[in-house]
Amino acid sequence: MKCHGLVLVVMFSLTSLAWVQEAPSSPQAPAPGVGRSQHHQEMMQMHKEEVAAMKADVEKMKSSLAEMKANILTIKEPNELARWRNNVDMWETLVGHMDRMLEHMESMGPGMMGPGMAGPPPAEKKPE
Repeated sequence: MKCHGLVLVVMFSLTSLAWVQEAPSSPQAPAPGVGRSQHHQEMMQMHKEEVAAMKADVEKMKSSLAEMKANILTIKEPNELARWRNNVDMWETLVGHMDRMLEHMESMGPGMMGPGMAGPPPAEKKPE
């Protein structure tokens, strides 16, 4: 029992040390407006990549669903046919939901990735 407690303490200690070492030692403040614009561009690129990946996933799911539907035509046993139909119904629902989510993501643009990310970054206010 004491051995398990010691192992846990050592694991937590090493994890904490590794986490502290990963943190930047002296963060540099970016020039006003420069970091925000770059961050916005990165978020836009990330959004485009996520939408493209989701499109590919939906197309792959549609293809698999079409194969499942074709397989239903070959099933003769009633219980097995009922199982396959229920499975196809469930997947049709999921693919339809994914399609709607994809349309929503495309219409929202990068702004849906987080608060304040829609449109260009706000202009910096200069002190008077």
